[in-house]
Amino acid sequence: MDDLGPLLISITERMSREKKRGRVVDYIPELAKIDPNQFGISVALADGQTLSAGDADTSFSIQSVSKLFALSLALTRRGADVWKRVGREPSGDPFNSIVQL
Repeated sequence: MDDLGPLLISITERMSREKKRGRVVDYIPELAKIDPNQFGISVALADGQTLSAGDADTSFSIQSVSKLFALSLALTRRGADVWKRVGREPSGDPFNSIVQL
């Protein structure tokens, strides 16, 4: 694991030179405020150690990524019964439905 720190720094340096990094969405106010030149990476190891590089200490809104954490928590608490409801939007339509469009 001694080589992981330099690897994270290398990845961060490479990303700082990358020109095609996408664009910041402007239809979500919190995300529209984000500096598109930021890049941070952080890895939590099994022994509790955390290694970070770049803008990893910069706060940001996790938006839809939070769904993964909520699903993990629900699966831990309720088990497979969760799958009876997962796969639907709050509207009750399937995730890939075009009804809301």
